[in-house]
Amino acid sequence: MKKIKVDDLKSGMRFSAPVYLDGENLLVPENIEIKEKDIKRLIRWNIEYVETEGNPVSAELSEEKNDGLADFKGDKSVLKTYTKIVNRLDVVFKDIKGYSKADKVEIDNIITDVFSLLRDKPEELKSMTMISLGMEFDLVQSSLNCMIVSIILGRQLKIINSRLISLAVAALLHDIGMTKLPEVLLEKKSDLTDDELKVIHLHPLYTYKLITKSLKYKDEIGRIALHHHERWDGRGYPDKLSGKEIPFSSRIISVADAYGAMLKDRPYRGSMIGYKAMREILNDNSRRFDSGILKVFIKSMGIYPLGSLVILNDSSIARVSLVHNDAPLRPTLQILMSPAGRILKGDSAKFTDLISEKDLFIVRAISRDEIKTRGTGK
Repeated sequence: MKKIKVDDLKSGMRFSAPVYLDGENLLVPENIEIKEKDIKRLIRWNIEYVETEGNPVSAELSEEKNDGLADFKGDKSVLKTYTKIVNRLDVVFKDIKGYSKADKVEIDNIITDVFSLLRDKPEELKSMTMISLGMEFDLVQSSLNCMIVSIILGRQLKIINSRLISLAVAALLHDIGMTKLPEVLLEKKSDLTDDELKVIHLHPLYTYKLITKSLKYKDEIGRIALHHHERWDGRGYPDKLSGKEIPFSSRIISVADAYGAMLKDRPYRGSMIGYKAMREILNDNSRRFDSGILKVFIKSMGIYPLGSLVILNDSSIARVSLVHNDAPLRPTLQILMSPAGRILKGDSAKFTDLISEKDLFIVRAISRDEIKTRGTGK
């Protein structure tokens, strides 16, 4: 890794690989700009150098995207729109955290915009759940992603429109109670004590109060959010509900939230992260989740989520670019490396639909590093 002086960092700089504080702790992912607040935090922590394997890139979005980002086929508008929504939601959350009057109209407008984007660009927006815009947006981005996945599942489960909207509001605000917890707990790196866990477990109650009292949404929405940490086996919180005692929409959010948390907990969102998160959820064995909702989740998101890198039975390597709900094991792929190990770019990087290509199948998911060791570049 190359060391870069903190004094040499400028607000708005981007790098072609992740930037780390000490080789393990992530500062920003690749192609995400470093902000002034990041630099000030490094100075406050007396950190003199950061580390990266990458090089500075221009402020424009790089053509070589984060491994977690699916191919946009030339359309970068979804990423720009998604980023704007994150920034708008960040303002709302900061108002709530700072005890300012929250803008309920803006919350409703954000939800409307997400519904529109899911109607027009569903696969592209689904792929947005695989990227990170930086640590300072963790809560905001995970809340938005939870809503996106929850809406996708709700539609597949044929929820009527009025309840789908209630689901969307509850999913977007399900963790808003976190803004009322001590930051020292949220930023703690070591294991939480039993007493600290009890404080963390209060956040659904804070969420319920904020949704119903401060924002004046109906009680049904508050209760959906309140119970998103209940478990199918009755070992969740705050009320230890089990099975069908848990509101149906809460069970949907539970799956969407867990998936997002598994993505967020990784220090860097590499190409296998969606696959690994999916495998963890599939290994649940009806302890946490409603198995019926899990089946719909798998059909909707795919065993190999958008952006996953996979190796095929002919030794070629590809990125998942489209998931087929009725055939999650046979997605559409963009071939990145030929069977002979030649890197394919531009017009040579063909798209292959495994539904029609009967002789091809995915052997397993692979990491980005494995491409480097296999590729000849010739």
